[in-house]
Amino acid sequence: MRSSPISTLSHQVANRATQLSRFFCIFIMIICCGLELSAQSERREDAFTIRSIYDEGLLNGQAYEWLRVLTKDVGGRLAGSPGAAAAVVSMQRIMEGLGFDTVYLQPCYAPRWERADPAVGRIVNNAFVGTESLRVIALGNSVGTGPNGVTAEVIEVHNLDTLEILGRAGLEGKIVFFNRPMDPTQINTFAAYGGAVDQRAYGATIAGRYGAVATLTRSMTTKLDDVPHTGSLFYVEGDRRIPGLSISTNDAEKLSRIIQQGPVRLHLQTDCKILPPILSYNVIGELKGSTYPEEIILVGGHLDSWDVGEGAHDDGAGCVQSMQVWPLLQQIDYQPQRTLRCVLFMNEENGLAGARAYWEASNAAEEFHLLAIESDRGGFTPRGFSAEADDSVFTDYYRRLNDWLPLLAPYGLDFSTGGSGADISGLKPQGGLLLGLRPDSQRYFDYHHTATDVLEVVNQRELELGAAAMTALVYLIDRHGLR
Repeated sequence: MRSSPISTLSHQVANRATQLSRFFCIFIMIICCGLELSAQSERREDAFTIRSIYDEGLLNGQAYEWLRVLTKDVGGRLAGSPGAAAAVVSMQRIMEGLGFDTVYLQPCYAPRWERADPAVGRIVNNAFVGTESLRVIALGNSVGTGPNGVTAEVIEVHNLDTLEILGRAGLEGKIVFFNRPMDPTQINTFAAYGGAVDQRAYGATIAGRYGAVATLTRSMTTKLDDVPHTGSLFYVEGDRRIPGLSISTNDAEKLSRIIQQGPVRLHLQTDCKILPPILSYNVIGELKGSTYPEEIILVGGHLDSWDVGEGAHDDGAGCVQSMQVWPLLQQIDYQPQRTLRCVLFMNEENGLAGARAYWEASNAAEEFHLLAIESDRGGFTPRGFSAEADDSVFTDYYRRLNDWLPLLAPYGLDFSTGGSGADISGLKPQGGLLLGLRPDSQRYFDYHHTATDVLEVVNQRELELGAAAMTALVYLIDRHGLR
């Protein structure tokens, strides 16, 4: 029986639809395969580029030599000091030879604090040890004791809440000894530091409210040694200001044992001075982006350091690692699409004057920092980056970062949530991504804020690995963006 014309036509239409469907599926498969091959090719290109960055950094990096200039030719660089002024000139000169479009100085008014003569600390006329010297150092921003020093009974406490409990009756006329150690069970030593540093930062101003005459704080380190650590204390406007000093961990242990045997009197003497602020500068190198010049990628560290030691790990390492990023990109013939800035901030240690000047100028110019990376945790082996951003964008940014883990894992890098860095923290409202280079932290607080933070304790290879890690991430985000 013959098929009707309508039936035949229906059959032909059905066959044609099937053919089109098959063709469409094949077409989609070809597109998908093409996209997959393109993604694989792009991923291979990124892997090759990152390998080239590391090769150049380890073979031809200049960061260690720049650090030698900063530490040996300049030395300690406390904000407002001649050393800080010399560091500005020295690093500006080096950066002018690195191929930036422009290198300029951004003014800020830095506080001035002078340590003057070394601090004196000793146990006096004790029934068990007689008179015995202690290894102490004045805390930054502290007032001095006056030429005669202060001599008083010492009372040991382990937290700020105890001051309120003891009150004026228990603290007036006393020297308060804060002896809470950094928690050695914390694998992340920065977490341990955060759990102990409040006594150094705020102990003097709170103790002064209750009539104490001075404070002495256990050094911020997990290590037991004879090296006292400085660092900032902060006074509250209108409160009575009393001197604050730090004591080495070995002497803190010894003092605590002696206190347990009976009353102890201490003599403390410092000659610190707080002077009027002085004009200083951030040092900035800038390269305009080829495609998205309005989007800024910042890398930076802080140029100032404490006056003791050479500020090698804190934060000379972060400065020279940041300076190394653009030269490494040049060496692999990569031209940034976005504007690249290297910023060496002034006065991170005791005021953030440089950071505040930068934030103010950036906001006034209505700038957008797509990315800011700060290196301020020492020049040790890089382990990854800590990330933060405004809540409205953080999830998307962090997901994008983790897409690149396969490229960075061979170099021992990963990502974690957390703070980025003090100098870039004020850029968060702009809506970009803020990252902190996260090196291995186990040795950092052995040297932090001490006279032993010198060039010789920085390993050249570890320093260069950190610079390469920063450069690799700048490359990825500059090339692909964050969306």
